[in-house]
Amino acid sequence: MKINVVNNSGTKVSELTLNEKIWGIEPHQQAQFDSLLSYNASKRQGTHAVKNRAEVAGGGRKPWKQKGTGNARQGSIRAPQWKGGGIVFGPTPERNYLISLPKKVRRLALKSALAAKFQSKNIIVIDELKFEKQPSTKAMFEILTSLKLANNKTLIIAGITNPDLVIKSGRNLPRTTTISANGINIYDLLNAKKILFTTEAIKMVEEALS
Repeated sequence: MKINVVNNSGTKVSELTLNEKIWGIEPHQQAQFDSLLSYNASKRQGTHAVKNRAEVAGGGRKPWKQKGTGNARQGSIRAPQWKGGGIVFGPTPERNYLISLPKKVRRLALKSALAAKFQSKNIIVIDELKFEKQPSTKAMFEILTSLKLANNKTLIIAGITNPDLVIKSGRNLPRTTTISANGINIYDLLNAKKILFTTEAIKMVEEALS
């Protein structure tokens, strides 16, 4: 199983042999769904809160006597049925939204997402992303234009060689997400239409998932 490696101008320079146990598997839809659910849940802060009847202000005395008024009996104007009263079964800061998944399931989800993108020919491998000593959004845009990725929702995955330059060069481009190979996740893989790897990054991902 091979894939072409191109340079900054989009010209083929070599071929790269891929690990069939990652790129050749049948994508597992349920693993991807569960992993995405877990990823999104982990991003929830869980800081929302409401006050129950013991926490709202006021309502210390009985609004009227128990009998003889013709009204329903009431013990406090801060009971849940009153306007301004406490909330019943509302969200509390103690709630934990984390969804734990076995490591094998998370790994299978990443493999499945990569395999699906590869099988639909949405994986591009570049030999390296060359920049000067400082980030350049213009240079990144020119590279994406040469690779016909400028108008696609693209995920750029950089290796460990100057990842900050790559990330900073692509972060202001619309429809473009740039991460390092160490930060690969199910959300970015599924959210992107095209995925651009450097050769260094794709080898790092294979090593981590094999």
